[in-house]
Amino acid sequence: MSRAVALVTGGARGIGRAVATALAGEGFDVVVTDLRDEGVSRLRADIEAAGVRFAFHQADVSNLASHAAIVDAALSAFGSIDCYVNNAGIGSPVRGDLLELKPENFDRVMAVNLRGGVFLSQAVARAMLERPGANPRCIVNITSVSAEMASPERADYCMSKAALSMWTRTLALRLAPHGIAVFEVRPGIVATDMTAAARSKYDRLISEGLVPAGRWGQPEDVGTAVAMLAGGRLGFATGSVINLDGALSIARL
Repeated sequence: MSRAVALVTGGARGIGRAVATALAGEGFDVVVTDLRDEGVSRLRADIEAAGVRFAFHQADVSNLASHAAIVDAALSAFGSIDCYVNNAGIGSPVRGDLLELKPENFDRVMAVNLRGGVFLSQAVARAMLERPGANPRCIVNITSVSAEMASPERADYCMSKAALSMWTRTLALRLAPHGIAVFEVRPGIVATDMTAAARSKYDRLISEGLVPAGRWGQPEDVGTAVAMLAGGRLGFATGSVINLDGALSIARL
């Protein structure tokens, strides 16, 4: 069995970086794509320190014309894609009254969070089917508790994640006969650049009991879960949602 290969989008920082590092710790060679190359040299050093190989391909996943090059970069670097982590995403460009939501902001969020993720995972799935291998194979979509919990002031973001959740289920059905598992990982309030602007707000809400676990989620929480799924031991659970939110999303009285 050759060493497994993981492709992680938006992997240069935040959750994507933690996912890439966790997969390297499990013995995966790692290919990272990101819009910018900021921090990639340090990431390369961290991943290669785990004794695996690293490759970086700069790309914008919202540009569908770039998808073939992303897949080719991974295949050219290491010969296969065994785990694809669809992590690249953006928050709402403007938070506010959903009756004032602008089409251009809606389109941008959908282009990155949904359209880019859907069609790149489609391209990756085709590559997986064309190159069957001995390693467990999976696709992991990073969504959000916002796939289920509504925030009217950022409706575009919530809708993008809810739609990606349905894509996970339909893709799981399509790929199950081929032994390719598909999962949805739903982080809650995680300490990243995306949530930094609302740090004080969430500090207060968490202290008031919003998150039963009583703390912020960390990118490493997500990385650990993805690495577990990528190992293949939960393959029969394809189509499942993994909630990583400290029990935030559990309905309670």
